Amino acid sequence: MSETENKPVIGITHGDINSISYEIIIKALSDNRIFELLTPVVYGSSKIASYYRKMLNVSDFSFNLIKRADVANPKRANIVNINDQEIKIELGKSTPIAGELALLSLENATEDIKKGLLDVLVTAPINKQNIQSKTFHFPGHTEYLADKFGAEDYLMLMVSLSVRIGVITGHIPLREVFNQLTEDLITRKINILHQSLLQDFGIRSPRIAILGLNPHASDNGLLGHEEEKIIKPAIDKAFASGKMVFGPFPADGFFGSSDYTKFDGILAMYHDQGMLPFKTLAFDSGVNFTAGLPIVRTSPAHGTAYDLAGKDKASAESFRAALYLASDVFYNRRRYAEMMANPLEMAKQETER
Repeated sequence: MSETENKPVIGITHGDINSISYEIIIKALSDNRIFELLTPVVYGSSKIASYYRKMLNVSDFSFNLIKRADVANPKRANIVNINDQEIKIELGKSTPIAGELALLSLENATEDIKKGLLDVLVTAPINKQNIQSKTFHFPGHTEYLADKFGAEDYLMLMVSLSVRIGVITGHIPLREVFNQLTEDLITRKINILHQSLLQDFGIRSPRIAILGLNPHASDNGLLGHEEEKIIKPAIDKAFASGKMVFGPFPADGFFGSSDYTKFDGILAMYHDQGMLPFKTLAFDSGVNFTAGLPIVRTSPAHGTAYDLAGKDKASAESFRAALYLASDVFYNRRRYAEMMANPLEMAKQETER
């Protein structure tokens, strides 16, 4: 982080060049007020950016071309060229070159955050198929970054102003959920979410809700036994350790009755159980945050949206929210580290609460 500007330098990967990525990046960074909070550095192509700027008919915005993140202009939208060749853009199509450039952007930004040239990382949407290669064999960003930073335990956490939902089992087929779901796994995810709510979101006594796996949370064993044998023991263990963890709750009633508003964080058992209510509540403004990493990483909650590419119809709200959340988490982690280094001050704040 720049000592003179005292704000985080945010590395932005450009994602799939045939998607809405450049559109939402340009739209989000066109508002100069954002530079009061952060310094953006896009890892991409100035030529591709110019193509999209002309297509969007944005005349009052341009990128500041730099060679390294540490020379970024704190009052401009900066871009580091990862490729200066002419690239064929095929709007709304999945192409091999789009996958190659998405990976190249991610690799460069990852290396720079390891070197300390960036403070946080915001990733634009990728196509999970065309990015696959010898060096990228992961279901998505989350798993790739966990591997790169040696994080054995991590959590995909979807965040909005009204709700935070994590998924215990992530990008796996539904038929594999039952085999992977264990008391130990649930316990580990509870611990990650609890710690994240403390250090990343500044919540001193977080309340966490756990959803059931089966319909009606099994109706006391009538519709399955996972709740009693796997989920509830993990909840009881967490509660006994001093964490405010409750459940398991039937997912449909939990969201239908607005009970979700009573909790700081929620854990769903599998991907769609958490994603469906989250994207219903916050599709345009939601953010994907990877909890449990030593670095701060966020992403918009949506995908490549090929059907909107080149039509000037994509909303930048989710991407803008990802930038703001990355900045907020950066500051929250710094404050948390300062409190942990000064336990007397931490105890004083707890007493005042």
